[in-house]
Amino acid sequence: MEGSIVTSTDRDAGFTIIELLVVVSIIAILAGMAMAQYRNSVTRAQEAVLTTDLFRMRDALDQYYADKQKYPAALDALVGDGYLRQLPKDPFTGTADSWQTIQSEPDPNNPSAEPGIANVKSGSDRTALDGTKYSDW
Repeated sequence: MEGSIVTSTDRDAGFTIIELLVVVSIIAILAGMAMAQYRNSVTRAQEAVLTTDLFRMRDALDQYYADKQKYPAALDALVGDGYLRQLPKDPFTGTADSWQTIQSEPDPNNPSAEPGIANVKSGSDRTALDGTKYSDW
């Protein structure tokens, strides 16, 4: 019979349900904060890639114009003529076909020249962390 007696020290040995709920709640809050930070860091990395890709493509367009005195008719011409190794993928759309191109103004000195691509922007309709649209970068 001695083993069936419950003493007060036996009841104090475990956690109460309230203590367990508090611990689980704190863990859930911390996990939620960590996920939000993770998502923001991934977005910041994609924004950095987009900024670099836009800079390099715009630089290639400027070099193309400086060499040939005209802008390319298509972005693929930058690859074909060796200004870029390949067209980068837009980090937000995941494809190289979604870039939005902006045509150059007609040249008043050479009205017969066809306008080409003078600028390029992201094809994404998403909003950046700073509140601007990626398509406006």
